[in-house]
Amino acid sequence: MSVLIRIAPNAGTTENYDEVLKRLEEAGKWPPEGMDYHVCFFADGKLRISEIWDSEEELKAFSEHLMPVLAEVGIESGDMERLEIHNIVKR
Repeated sequence: MSVLIRIAPNAGTTENYDEVLKRLEEAGKWPPEGMDYHVCFFADGKLRISEIWDSEEELKAFSEHLMPVLAEVGIESGDMERLEIHNIVKR
């Protein structure tokens, strides 16, 4: 079952977001297996991230690599919402 993840990281800036991606790429962990889409944007002046994953298991496996990098860069993961996806339409 595909899942939609919506994340509102605490202390998220474009600079530390870019640093996280750089470190994950250098470690060979970006883009992760099972992540179909990743979107980073601003809402109400705050960094937000939405992702679509093929499965909850793949998301959990990636989180084991992501969380230590977030801590190193100084980002608290903040609120994370997980939603089951009923349907996806791609053009």
